Amino acid sequence: MKTAVFLQVRVGSTRLPGKALLPLEGLTVIEHAMRNLMDVNADVFAILTEPESKSQLAGLAEKWGYKLFIGDREDVLKRYADAVKYFSAETVVRATGDNPLVSGSLANDIIRYHNLKNADFSAFTGMPLGTGVEILRGESILQANELSTDLYEREHVSPSLYFRESKFYINRVPVSGEYYFPEGRVTLDTIEDYNYLKNIFRQLNNCKQINIQTLVTWLRMNMPVNNYALAQ
Repeated sequence: MKTAVFLQVRVGSTRLPGKALLPLEGLTVIEHAMRNLMDVNADVFAILTEPESKSQLAGLAEKWGYKLFIGDREDVLKRYADAVKYFSAETVVRATGDNPLVSGSLANDIIRYHNLKNADFSAFTGMPLGTGVEILRGESILQANELSTDLYEREHVSPSLYFRESKFYINRVPVSGEYYFPEGRVTLDTIEDYNYLKNIFRQLNNCKQINIQTLVTWLRMNMPVNNYALAQ
């Protein structure tokens, strides 16, 4: 079964322009995501982007051994469907470029649950926001691309499956207790998010990958007294 990691990113973010290319302890945000996802047991690693972002991402993709797939600028569901066809992907690991602390080990775990249940869509629940991925059956993405006309679904991809539970098997799995911390938020959307992530990386990175165990332990110790958490 051919498994593909599709890391979705475009440089022209509206709320925080260029956020995928912001530096975090020696690497850009997108590079941290790429490095972490290299731990996933997959056959293909690809960045899915649009034409305007190609020149800024091509060098990074080559550096980390990722393919660069250029698809539709606004219709992200079509971009995924076209990539499924191009790479002959049977299982898709969907990740986004604004999550520098995405966990490769959690991704491998949810892939196993996905395959065990023969699901169309699988995801863990309860882990810190920004550490997880979604697993989608390639054929189901193609079907959803034909079915969906909703702009929200076409922009966000996965709702085109989980809004149709009568058609697709949706498999949501509570994450293991050691990783359970739904209060945690380590995704990048605003300048406040970026400053918070810089603090985490300064304290935990030490030129190494930050694993999910270390991150959750740190969040549990620090977030209850952190004004950032209260502001969300």
